[in-house]
Amino acid sequence: MSGSTWGVKIVRVALLMALVLVAASCGVGQQPSQGGGGGGGPKKICMMPKLVGIPYFNASEKGAEEAAKDLDVELVYDGPTEAKAALQSQMIEQWIQQQCGAISVAANDPDALAPAMKKAEDAGIKTSSWDADVAKDAREVFVNQATFEAIGYELVDVMAEQTDGKGKFLVVTGSLTAPNQVAWLKEMRERMKEKYPEMSIASVEPGEEDLQLGIDITKNYLRANPDTAGVFGITSVALPGAAEAVEQEGLEGEVAVTGLSTPNDMKPYLESGAVEKFVLWNPVDLGYLAVHVANAQIEGNMPKSGTFEAGRLGKVEMIAEDEVLLGPPLVFSQDNIDEYDF
Repeated sequence: MSGSTWGVKIVRVALLMALVLVAASCGVGQQPSQGGGGGGGPKKICMMPKLVGIPYFNASEKGAEEAAKDLDVELVYDGPTEAKAALQSQMIEQWIQQQCGAISVAANDPDALAPAMKKAEDAGIKTSSWDADVAKDAREVFVNQATFEAIGYELVDVMAEQTDGKGKFLVVTGSLTAPNQVAWLKEMRERMKEKYPEMSIASVEPGEEDLQLGIDITKNYLRANPDTAGVFGITSVALPGAAEAVEQEGLEGEVAVTGLSTPNDMKPYLESGAVEKFVLWNPVDLGYLAVHVANAQIEGNMPKSGTFEAGRLGKVEMIAEDEVLLGPPLVFSQDNIDEYDF
């Protein structure tokens, strides 16, 4: 072999080694290192409530942290201080840049959050919603606390017990666009139409998750409409606001009040007689389940039917290929309220 041939071979080997080193430094052939866990690093789940700082979502955070600890995943639980969809979208955009393996949101508006959630999915981030859904094509899974029908029907049944299935009612909601509240209202109207034809919703007023605003709305409405049989407060802030308004107006026992809220917030109103019963699910368990679902998405273990294994909750039902159901709603009264602390 001539010296010139050896020289050519040496140059070729050197070039090949250089290419291998460049490929390795660029991560060619390696798994992505995003917080989704593919690179073997800690899995990062970013979870957003409608807003922070209210007892309901504080309870959900407690359950989410419990699940994150059990699963040994990193949890970022944060949200806006006001129930505004625009603020949620901004936070999702920030999370896309922060290596979240999964983003799970409780939407203030299903359509307004859709562009940001689709952008997250395009970036390879697993997406889900919990408590309040986003548009179906903007997330992979919805973690539903209870079916809309079950909640709407239970609210009306509880109110009917106290009003003999008759009367006109005020509904104080959070916002007029929150998807879960819109769906509950639809089911409430259906229940009245089918089972209690002498019941009707006379007005729906947005309380904007502001306690004082909910109190003022309820008081002003009751003064203007003294024939009102009852008030539904269908958020965890709207219900204590409605109950407080009835108490301040001295209408306990005359105007029935029920809705959705947390046991700790409602105990004083059960004791005063302003409220006899109210409805909810367990928000601690909801947060716990949402983290288990996000973790299963990251690991590629999310089933499409049957049941989903969620730690201490055991097997929970898949009611659609993209929807997990926590369970039926709970009815709270003086008989059982001391069993719950959230």
